[in-house]
Amino acid sequence: MPSVAHCPAVLIAAPASGQGKTTVTAALARLHARQGRRVRVFKCGPDFLDPHWHELASGQPVHNLDLWVNGEDDIRARLHEAALNSDLILVEGVMGLFDGEPSAADLALRWGIPVLAVIDASAMAGTFGALAHGLRHYRPGLPWAGVLANRVASEGHERMLQASVRAEAQGGESGSLDAGWLGALRRDAGLSLPERHLGLTVACELPDAMARLDALADAFATTPLGNLESPAWRRWAVAFEAAASQPVTPLLQGRKVAVARDAAFCFIYPANLDILCALGAELQCFSPLADEALPSCDAVWLPGGYPELHAEALSRNRQTRDSLLAHVDAGKPVWAECGGMMPLFDGLTLNDGQRHPMWGVLSGEVCMQSRLAALGPQQWVTPSGTLRGHTFHYSTVNAHGMPAGYTEPVRPYGRPEAVYRRGALQASYFHPWFASSPEAAAQLFLQEVA
Repeated sequence: MPSVAHCPAVLIAAPASGQGKTTVTAALARLHARQGRRVRVFKCGPDFLDPHWHELASGQPVHNLDLWVNGEDDIRARLHEAALNSDLILVEGVMGLFDGEPSAADLALRWGIPVLAVIDASAMAGTFGALAHGLRHYRPGLPWAGVLANRVASEGHERMLQASVRAEAQGGESGSLDAGWLGALRRDAGLSLPERHLGLTVACELPDAMARLDALADAFATTPLGNLESPAWRRWAVAFEAAASQPVTPLLQGRKVAVARDAAFCFIYPANLDILCALGAELQCFSPLADEALPSCDAVWLPGGYPELHAEALSRNRQTRDSLLAHVDAGKPVWAECGGMMPLFDGLTLNDGQRHPMWGVLSGEVCMQSRLAALGPQQWVTPSGTLRGHTFHYSTVNAHGMPAGYTEPVRPYGRPEAVYRRGALQASYFHPWFASSPEAAAQLFLQEVA
């Protein structure tokens, strides 16, 4: 494998959340993928939802990149592999360009990935250029691709915005227009992706998802970003170095792991599935939402998702519930995270006050909240290693009995997340990144209780 691979790449960022980063990233991925190019998309931070759209747009699995959660070696390996096998790499940032520790800007600086800034221009004109200038020059040495205006009202509005960037470029270091303006998207309700309380609506839930992406791609076709053969894209080629090989011991060799996968349990990192396979596990998917009984298995993974949107259906669940109870009573391991944990308790109360009885595997009640209950990076120190990950949820648990342990928040404002146990079942709001400690991840599916 070559030690260095070159590939055009941009990091799509913004001055804040809600500017249109995901829309632009998905549109570019769809545009170039339908032209027959191999496009790989990555998402900064631990987000589960945006990657659903990017995978649909690109036709390729989408991995998350977080300097703390992944670590540099893991990111280096993923970017190098993508560069070897792709014509274009797109990395969507998180929050604002300089928000978070580490930020999207830190990632761009570390790997030399040029930044494409998306700015919601709906309520500005000349200030657009000032924002572009600030984003470009706030951190010395930040690699820069240019700026894209989003939610533009008219051709006249676009000309004013472009003029502000021209003024910025003439006063900047390069003095060249191609370092600044990269086009505009009109203000159009059809050129956006639908949202709900945790973020974007999952792409697979919308029958017109691909049509939405095609409309977005069409809007980019005539911009400088629509032509991969342009001098700009060639200038944005990045050299991605290989990482040292880190073999994974097949601790789960011969073990069958049942994985819940449906609209209610859909927050799954593809990288976590890859690690389970590298550990030797045989994965078998099943649908609790369809009330499927557990397949014949040695362990179960209930990943996060949207049980609150399917509470009534899950409350009628019998086959999944009974087979899961039998599995737990037999002393076999279960790992349940966040949304995968919520149905395990006695009941789930929604924001409208309606309580739905759940599966009763764990004793206690789950209540949805109108505001975010917890957010931030966490780590779980186990005897087999430290798993890194994050927490993000709008519900709280009132459990009967003390937790078996806690994760540790990484930020000063964070709070620990409880880890609940019943036999070999372990459950928490904590979302782990399995590659941060494959040995610790394996133990989630190995520990049995006689």
